[in-house]
Amino acid sequence: MSGTTTAALRPRRRTAGPGANRWVVLVVLCASLLLVALDATVLHVAVPAVSEDLRPSAIQLLWIVDVYPLVCAALLILFGTLGDRVGRRRVLLLGYALFGVASAVAACAHTAEVLILARALLGVGGAMIMPATLSILRQVFPDRRERALAIGVWSAVAAVGAAVGPLLGGFLLEHFWWGSVFLINIPLMLISLPVGRLLLPESRGTADGPWDVAGALMAAAGLFGVVLGVKRLGGGEDPTGPLTLLPLLAGAALLILFVRRQRRLPHPLVDLGMFRRPAFSTSVGCIVLAMLALVGLELIAAQYLQLVLGLSPLATGLRLLPLTVAAMAAGLLGARVLRRFGPRRMVCAGFCLTAAAVLTLTAMGATDNSPLLLSGFVLLGFGLETTLFGAYESMLSEAPADRAGGAAAIGETSYQLGAGIGIALLGSVMNAAYTPRLHAVPGVSAPDATAAGHSLGEAYDVAGRLGGPTGILLRRVARDSFVHGLHLTLLVSAGLLLLGAVMALRLPRVMQCGAEPETGAAAGTAGASRTVPGAAEADAGPGAPESGAAGVPSPRASDRPRAAGKPQVPGKPRVSA
Repeated sequence: MSGTTTAALRPRRRTAGPGANRWVVLVVLCASLLLVALDATVLHVAVPAVSEDLRPSAIQLLWIVDVYPLVCAALLILFGTLGDRVGRRRVLLLGYALFGVASAVAACAHTAEVLILARALLGVGGAMIMPATLSILRQVFPDRRERALAIGVWSAVAAVGAAVGPLLGGFLLEHFWWGSVFLINIPLMLISLPVGRLLLPESRGTADGPWDVAGALMAAAGLFGVVLGVKRLGGGEDPTGPLTLLPLLAGAALLILFVRRQRRLPHPLVDLGMFRRPAFSTSVGCIVLAMLALVGLELIAAQYLQLVLGLSPLATGLRLLPLTVAAMAAGLLGARVLRRFGPRRMVCAGFCLTAAAVLTLTAMGATDNSPLLLSGFVLLGFGLETTLFGAYESMLSEAPADRAGGAAAIGETSYQLGAGIGIALLGSVMNAAYTPRLHAVPGVSAPDATAAGHSLGEAYDVAGRLGGPTGILLRRVARDSFVHGLHLTLLVSAGLLLLGAVMALRLPRVMQCGAEPETGAAAGTAGASRTVPGAAEADAGPGAPESGAAGVPSPRASDRPRAAGKPQVPGKPRVSA
C-alpha cells in the first residue's frame, strides 16, 4: 500500500504536465532566462573598459564578445536533445552550476585568453539552460492560448534582462572594475540552484532508440566551424586563408553529413520532418533573419553612444532603456495580438515596423539627437519583440510535445547562429566603410592608420598619442567614418528585415487554439499516477484525452478547441491555415 502511494505521488511532483503548478514553474523558468539575458547584454557597455585594461587585439575583442553565442549555438542541439533523454530539469540545473563557475573565472580574468575561455564556458552553460527552459515551458502549457501568454511573459523577462544588463553594467563600471559585471551571476546561481531543484518538475520526451552521440558531436563541430569561419570573415581576414576557409568548408561538410545521417536513422537526434511544416521552417527562418539584421546593431549602438556622443556607461544604459521597455510591452501584449491578427500578420508587421525604426535611425549624426534616438529605439524594441514572439510561438506550437527539447534547441540555435553571423556580417560592412578613410589622413603614418582602422577606440588612442592638429584631424575623421559606416550598416539591416517580412507571408493566417494530448514520458507517468484507470483509458492508450471517467475531471472549456467542425483527433497534428 505504501509503495503504491509513493509511486503515485512521485510522478506528480517530478513530471511536467497540466497537473503541475505551471505558473510557479513559469516564474522559475523566467528567472533562468533573466540570468542568461543579463550575461548576453551586460558586457556590451564594458567593451571599452575591457579594451583599455586587457589590450586585446581586434580579433581577440571580437572573440570576447562573440565566443559566448558561438559556443552556445554549437551546443544547443546537443544539450537540447540530451534533455529530452535524461531529463530537462537535470540538464538545466547542471547549466546553472557551470554558469556560476564560469562567471567567477571571467570576473578574475587577467588576460584576454582567460576571458575568452571563461566566456566559452558561459556559452556551454547557456546551451544547457536555454533549450531546457523552453522545452519545459512547452510541456507544462499544453493549451496554446495559455502557452502564448506564458511565452509573452517569458519574452518580457528577456527584455527586462536586456534592459537591466546595460544599466547594471554601467553602474558597476562607474564604481568597480569591469570584472564585476560577471560577479552578479553568482548570487543568482546560488538562489536558482536550490529553488529549481525544489520547484521545477522533471520532464522527458520519448526514449525510442539510442541517443545519437555521434550526430550530436557532428552537429556541434559543424556549427562551430561555420560560425568560426564567418567570424574571421567579419574580422577582415583573408577569405582564402586556411584559418578562414578550412573551418567554413569543414563545418559545412559536417552539417551536410549530419543531415544525411539524421535522414537514415530510424530514431534521429533531430526530427527533420518538422522542417516540412511551413510554419515551423518559416518561423526558424524569421528568427535567423531578425537576429542577423539586428544583433550587430546593439553592439555598434553602444559604441556610438559612448565613443561618438561621449556618454558614460550608465548614461548609455539609460539611453538604451526605452528599447527594452518597448520590448517588454510587446511581449506582454503578444498573446492578445497573436489571437487577434494571427501569426502571419503579426510577424510581417513586426518586421516592417523594425525596418522603419532602423531607417529612422539613419538620421543619427555626430551630435546628440535625443528625440530621434528615443523614437527610433522605441519602434525598434516593439517591432523586434513582436517579430520574435510570433516566430517563437509558431515554432513551438508546430513541434510535437515529446520533441520539445530538440525543437527548442533548433529555435535557440537559429537565434544564436543569426546573432553570430549578424555580428560578423554587419561588422564586415562597418569595417569596409570605416577603415579606408583613415589611410588618407595627412600626417598619419601607415602603421598608425592601420592601428586606427581596427576600431574607433584605437583611433582615439592613436589620435591622443599623436596630439596637435594631426591628432585632432584623425579623431574627427575616425568619428565621421564611424557614423558613415553606421548609416551603411543600418541600410543593410533594413533590407534584411524587409526580406523577413516577405518570408513571414508563409506563416499561418490564424492561430489555431486548443489543448494537446500529453505525449512521451509525461503522459506515461501521468497515467501511472491514476489510482483507478478505466477500461476505456487502457484501450485508448496514454495519449488519449481524459473525459468523464469517475474521479477524472473533464477538460476545462478553455482547453477545448474553439474552432467549429470536426473534433480534433488525439495525437494527430493540427493543420494550420
